[in-house]
Order: sequence, then structure tokens, then C-alpha cells
Amino acid sequence: MKGMGNMGKMMKQVQKMQAEIQKLQAELGEKTVEATSGGGVVRVVANGKKELVDIVINPDAVDPDDVEMLQDLILAAANEALKQAEEMVAAEMAKITGGIKIPGMF
Repeated sequence: MKGMGNMGKMMKQVQKMQAEIQKLQAELGEKTVEATSGGGVVRVVANGKKELVDIVINPDAVDPDDVEMLQDLILAAANEALKQAEEMVAAEMAKITGGIKIPGMF
């Protein structure tokens, strides 16, 4: 019967971790990361839910004869912002899980 006490203790720890993860998910929607490209002419902000929340383009970067360059700058900044958001989420999750990878979480 001694093993049943350990099981109960483990279940409480899992429940606590689940509550902390739910709280973190809500908080991550408020946390943001920012990335720029083209020396700062394009700025993209993403949140911890890996959603783009803002894109700012310096008007000087808008050249009707070179739209392709602007598209590349936007993609570069957006991809970097999403990468940073992913890293932020992983770091925050590691604080809760102690680095254990939980399938299906983030």
C-alpha cells in the first residue's frame, strides 16, 4: 500500500503542473517578442501564442519598383519574431516542467 501514497503525491504534482501550464498559456498571450530586418525598416511583433500582433514598415522601405525586397524583409522579420516566440515559450515551459518535454504541449 506504500506505493499508493506515492501515486497520490505524483497525481497532485501533475495537477499542480497542469494548473501552472494553463496559467502560463494565458500569460504568454500577453508577452511579446520583436524582430526587425533591413536595418530596422521592418519591425514585427509576435506574442507567446505565436501570433503576429504588429507589423511596422518604414515608409522609406516602400519602393513600388522593388516590392519583392519589401516582401523579403517582411518575411525575414516575421520568421525571426516567430522563432523568438517559440524560444520564449520553450524557456517558460522548461521552468514549469523542469525541461521534460510533454507531447502536445506548445
